[in-house]
Amino acid sequence: MSIEPEAIESAILDLLAQREAGLTISPMDVARRLGGDHPDGWGPLMQPIRRVAVRLALDGRLQILRKGKPVDPLDFKGVYRLAARDER
Repeated sequence: MSIEPEAIESAILDLLAQREAGLTISPMDVARRLGGDHPDGWGPLMQPIRRVAVRLALDGRLQILRKGKPVDPLDFKGVYRLAARDER
């Protein structure tokens, strides 16, 4: 199964819009929305989701967080979460 980057972007932004201000989403939330609950469906989507998230972060449309702190989208490892841009 191949999902277009545009569909991933749409799912990320939609999930973020549904969250209360200040709350984050997990990349797995996006993967399960697009690929279903079985790991065979969502597992292969994790890297494409990361690539789209990095692009959106570089475009200033979201933040990538590790341990609750913003990270450099081009230099982070491990578990991360996605947050809407702070509009302050």
